[in-house]
Amino acid sequence: MAHSASSNRLSTFLEDPKHFTWGIGGLLLLLYAPLVLRWFEGWINHSISLEHEYFSHGILGLPLAARLLWDKGDRWQALPEEGNPIGAGMMGLASVLYLSRMSDLINLSLPLMLVGLCLWLKGQAGLRLQAFPLLLLIFATPTDLPYLIAPYTLGLQEFIAGVAGFILLQLGFEVTVQGVYLYVGGRVVEVAPHCAGLKALFSNLYFCMIGIYWTDAWKSWNKTIVLLLGAILISVTVNILRNTVLTIFHGTGQDGLFDWFHEGWGSELYWLALITLLFGMFQLLDQWWGKPVPSEVNAQSEALEESETL
Repeated sequence: MAHSASSNRLSTFLEDPKHFTWGIGGLLLLLYAPLVLRWFEGWINHSISLEHEYFSHGILGLPLAARLLWDKGDRWQALPEEGNPIGAGMMGLASVLYLSRMSDLINLSLPLMLVGLCLWLKGQAGLRLQAFPLLLLIFATPTDLPYLIAPYTLGLQEFIAGVAGFILLQLGFEVTVQGVYLYVGGRVVEVAPHCAGLKALFSNLYFCMIGIYWTDAWKSWNKTIVLLLGAILISVTVNILRNTVLTIFHGTGQDGLFDWFHEGWGSELYWLALITLLFGMFQLLDQWWGKPVPSEVNAQSEALEESETL
């Protein structure tokens, strides 16, 4: 009898949608909290692999995603239960990836599990509701994607080296540019794949995505495209200046300043400059984009006066 009563209490507990959601959330927390904590530890202490460090924007993006998931809790509970069987299949695949021994597959199991869970519990409506927090997670999940696309960045590396060499010539330095190499003062600086600004580009596009969502710019394709192109332009321009400064420091034998700007606090100032410029771009577009011209304002005012007269 006691066993039957406890079973009834358990079934009643699980039938409550909130209790069921909390139970699933607790299980996922137990499974994935160590993984996410390892990401944060690696990003903060630079103890993670070079490719996985490209996703360090997750330090800000993942807490934001968690906050958005929390804020959407009431709307989530209000959705009808419309489970999609595809979600169950995705959760099964995520479980297989989680049990693998490959770090990239284990990492990818987290977004795959959450996407599958949304489909399984609430169907397409649930997936649409949580689309943006899931995108923040997906684009912050460490993978070896930077390693895979590195061979295709040679053109960008040569462009950065060429422009940096031109700037140095204007500043009076004797510089020779050969492909991705800059020779100054008998010393050579290589614009390597990881110096081509991919990390800056990844981060800038990520923060640009957050800004597009936050300002509702996604409702206008034109504004979205301009913001994305602006983020790319800012990343490439600032990275050219960064490589120019690094070449000056290395070519003039100022190794301490080179290390400070390459991997020390100077690199943090570089990221701060990127974010500041990106924020400024959003401010300018919010201020000027879509403002009606005076003729349009007058036409709207006249139409309003006519409607009030009628």
